[in-house]
Amino acid sequence: MTLSEKNDKLVAELLSYFCGGFMDDFLKLVNTRYSCRNYSDKKVPREDILKCLEAARLAPSACNSQPWKFIIVDDTELKEKLCLAAYSAPYAASWPKKAPVIAVIVTERGNFTSRMGNMIKDTSFYLIDIGIAVEHFALQAAELGLGTCWMGWFNEKGVKKALGLSSSTRVDIIMPLGYPATKEERKKVRKTIKEISYFNTK
Repeated sequence: MTLSEKNDKLVAELLSYFCGGFMDDFLKLVNTRYSCRNYSDKKVPREDILKCLEAARLAPSACNSQPWKFIIVDDTELKEKLCLAAYSAPYAASWPKKAPVIAVIVTERGNFTSRMGNMIKDTSFYLIDIGIAVEHFALQAAELGLGTCWMGWFNEKGVKKALGLSSSTRVDIIMPLGYPATKEERKKVRKTIKEISYFNTK
């Protein structure tokens, strides 16, 4: 065994000793989160919504541009209006309106440095950033016993009209939030680790 391999083994053993419990808890949390499409009418405390927002706020982003805004809709009348506009044909979906809260994620322009990176690298870093922030939101929600569902299929123009947003505003994601109506343990159907990764060169 080379010195490098010995060091790798030592690091792995130390991580297992000091972080094993934490990692087990985190993997359990990740496995617990699922796309919830059936919500109870139990109200979500503002305190818990703020915890989810704090988790999103702490997400990393390219050049720390933080290109997002979260609009939290928990007013019953406005939520009904939003859902009616968002899920009109051909985007029909009846279940989101059952969620007591709808989070609407608005895409903001990144800062100058990140926008330059977008052009040079031909990569939409802002979408990656938003994805990280929304997943932070979703995982914190799962830790609080709340259900969420990523939604990208909706009437964007309708959403903007319902919320009084300008036509130039970009809305990429809507996320219903609430307590699941039933306790579900879904087995995740995913590719194996061998199918999605390899070490060093292939």
